[in-house]
Amino acid sequence: MENPFGKMTSIETVLDLFYEGMSLMFGGFGGVGSPPTIIDGILEKEVGNITLIGNDTGFPEIGIGKLVSRGLVKKVIASHIGSNPFAGQFMHEGKLEVEFVPQGILAERIRAGGVGIPAILSDIGLDSEMVSKDKPVYILDGKKYLVETALTADVSIVYAKKADEYGNLIYDKSARNTNPLVAMAGKTTIAEVDEIVPIGSLAPDEIITPGVFVDYIILSKGVNWKWAWE
Repeated sequence: MENPFGKMTSIETVLDLFYEGMSLMFGGFGGVGSPPTIIDGILEKEVGNITLIGNDTGFPEIGIGKLVSRGLVKKVIASHIGSNPFAGQFMHEGKLEVEFVPQGILAERIRAGGVGIPAILSDIGLDSEMVSKDKPVYILDGKKYLVETALTADVSIVYAKKADEYGNLIYDKSARNTNPLVAMAGKTTIAEVDEIVPIGSLAPDEIITPGVFVDYIILSKGVNWKWAWE
């Protein structure tokens, strides 16, 4: 069946969107909710010097951690890196720049990027040089706030349980995590999904990410297209 929206495609096609020195935002928490087929494709293509934006650096062989472990990432903006020892090693060796952001502030900076707000104000981290370093301070009603700039990326990659032809997405329980925010904040957003269904198959109140934010949809590796469609 022809797709009238032109969003359903293959991993081979979307890999053309990944390039040296790009910024990449990803959904997921410790690997849960990160798109495995897309990550493996980037790894096979050996795209390097990536600026990575997301909750964490995964584990060495799980989720986005595969890219970090292979040395393909030059900078990480994340809330923690402790679950991936390669991230800490590369940081101490000067091979990986790390910008630590409190988890809630990270989520809000991504959300701000997705809705077009240039920055947010936060008093979190004012007493921490690790968080406040090089950030401007704004005084509002006599109180100091850090100016936390919004986060966007060249490409956002997300993982969802199901999509329709237009790219409306629903997620699987806790695998939802940061995916809805990340989907909004990419100049181009690619959704990897387990199933694609016709328009009208998803109840409006179960849709979490509207298809207007999604540019491309691919099926997760090992899922048969015809079976998923039927």
